[in-house]
Amino acid sequence: MEAANKISLKQKFINYKNHPGSLIMLLITWLAALLTAAVVVFLVAYILIKGVPNIKPSLFAWKYNSENVSMMPAIINTVIMTALSLLLAAPIGIFSAVYLTEYAKRGNTLVSVVRVTTETLAGIPSIVYGLFGYLIFVIACHFHQSMLSGALTLAIMILPTMMRTTEEALLGVPDAYREGSFGLGAGRLRTVFKVVLPSAVPGILSVVILSAKRRRLYTPRARLREYRRT
Repeated sequence: MEAANKISLKQKFINYKNHPGSLIMLLITWLAALLTAAVVVFLVAYILIKGVPNIKPSLFAWKYNSENVSMMPAIINTVIMTALSLLLAAPIGIFSAVYLTEYAKRGNTLVSVVRVTTETLAGIPSIVYGLFGYLIFVIACHFHQSMLSGALTLAIMILPTMMRTTEEALLGVPDAYREGSFGLGAGRLRTVFKVVLPSAVPGILSVVILSAKRRRLYTPRARLREYRRT
């Protein structure tokens, strides 16, 4: 094994000698990697050195005021709004993807329209969703500036991404699993819940995590103010 390694290293040196351009590219790649790592280490060290001494218990006070500038209310609101939006969007997105993948006929026009629509909605800027949420939920539905308005807006915003990515996760399950389940006498519903969905759980969990961090969390009014500034 060691002899093979020595021969391979020797062969590499011979190749680099015969092709100096490859050696230059290797050095440039290593230099870029080291430079990137050095920048990351510098940024992390700078943030820790400058930030850790300023961490005080008042930053995590339960009540916000201009003196303590507490982050705790914002953290709690973000967690609650994220949980509500996922609670609203996850069942719709996952079961819609299940229908498109397992029940809808291939080549169906409706399926093609839904896929094109979700891909289009996934590319819309978040500020447009914020304006939509402000006009529909805050003004038209009279939900005012509430958690419900923000959660509904975020649910609509992450729904296209959740549908498309969940669909890809379900399509990644081999057809042999489905055929084996059908061959053992299981119906389509049992096959979906006992075979397909458990096999796609890692992909679906990744979808939920990606959907939770897809956009910054703004209130509808904050989004409207940003829209007016632009």
